[in-house]
Amino acid sequence: MAMNPICKLDPPTDSPKGPPPKFVMGVRVRGVDKSVLCNPGSYKLRVGAMVMIATAQGDKLAVVASNKLPNFKKDAKVSVLNILRVATDQDLAREQDQEKREQAARVHCLELIRNLKLPMNLSRVMYLSDANKSVFFFTADGRVDFRELVRQLAGKLKHRIEMRQVGVRDEARSITGYGMCGEALCCSTFLDQFSPVTIRMAKDQGLALNPSKISGVCGRLMCCLQYEHANYKELIKEMPKMGSRVQTPDGFGKVIKQDILKSSLTVRLEDESILYYHLDELIRSPKAVDHPEQSPS
Repeated sequence: MAMNPICKLDPPTDSPKGPPPKFVMGVRVRGVDKSVLCNPGSYKLRVGAMVMIATAQGDKLAVVASNKLPNFKKDAKVSVLNILRVATDQDLAREQDQEKREQAARVHCLELIRNLKLPMNLSRVMYLSDANKSVFFFTADGRVDFRELVRQLAGKLKHRIEMRQVGVRDEARSITGYGMCGEALCCSTFLDQFSPVTIRMAKDQGLALNPSKISGVCGRLMCCLQYEHANYKELIKEMPKMGSRVQTPDGFGKVIKQDILKSSLTVRLEDESILYYHLDELIRSPKAVDHPEQSPS
């Protein structure tokens, strides 16, 4: 799933074409999921400085998120936003006014949702001053009839209203947070789009299929399960399957546990003893490996 188009910044359509800039710097715009690269021009800016940038959605207030870096790509096809100026007091006041508008709209919308008993959860509100409209992002289990909600919101706020239903992953991306690994969420830092994550990936990696262990803060399977899945698939090809009968230096036994990264197995021998073997210790025999033990009929 690609980044929400409301939150994606594009250069102005009438911006002059020219050679790629020699230097770029990352800036962060409120409501946008990731930092964007900008041409600093002749400005000497420090991290944390407030600037105004030109976008197709209008001039936006942004905070400098990185130092000036050489533009190694220098690809003329890649559009880079331009920093217009250092933010003035008027720019900051306008941003504060927009935040107050959004907060007031959020409070009013939450009250209406509660009064109308709508099965939806409001995620965030974005006011687009250039279009004179507010966009309300929400999550819900299914389709929601929000026509009455829109009518009452438009009557209260006196401008256009747009309702956008998003998935729980998009909501987690916009809210941000930390995963069980202790790092910032992948979706709110470097992931450009969501890729399908399946329970098969967890099985191939030998993980316990406990939802609390393999689910992210959004409640869906963790995106990181896909990162090393291809490596696990290659490693597991060399390993006897769970429940298969193998021949060890101590006799025949049944595989009861796999440690894929260490290429080792836990085996229950015929005398009921349980021992730990590296894959190289197994006696490779066509009769000994990958023959599932037959249960008594």
